[in-house]
Amino acid sequence: MPQQTYIHSPRQAALERRWHHIDAKGQVLGRLATRAAVLLRGKHKPSYTDFVDCGDFVVVTNAKQVKLTGAKMDQKFYFSHSGWAGGAKVTPIRRQMERDPRRVIMLAVRRMLPKNRLARRQLVRLKVYAADKHPHSVLAKV
Repeated sequence: MPQQTYIHSPRQAALERRWHHIDAKGQVLGRLATRAAVLLRGKHKPSYTDFVDCGDFVVVTNAKQVKLTGAKMDQKFYFSHSGWAGGAKVTPIRRQMERDPRRVIMLAVRRMLPKNRLARRQLVRLKVYAADKHPHSVLAKV
């Protein structure tokens, strides 16, 4: 009889979601996004399983005051295309930070998650606020 292996798969009902607070004031965008992506996926937990949504909630405040290293403020652009001829839209990160700094952090975290349905469910648990105020209760600082 062949030997069988045991695959540990945590049950969805047994998962406990915690809330984490990250203050973006003076932090580098990429490092902040990496930490948020790890918390959203649940990779910090010993029961992490890549195909189970076992991540936590993440609240990021002070998105206006996030730092970019080097000359990224002048050189980095966001590119999107409508699919039509001449439908390219290029937005400098400086203008995006003036319009909506929450979107900069949201895009940085989204691009660090895997490109599948599970990541879309995990991204829903990311809450980003431009200022210090947020509607969530007292959270553990990360």
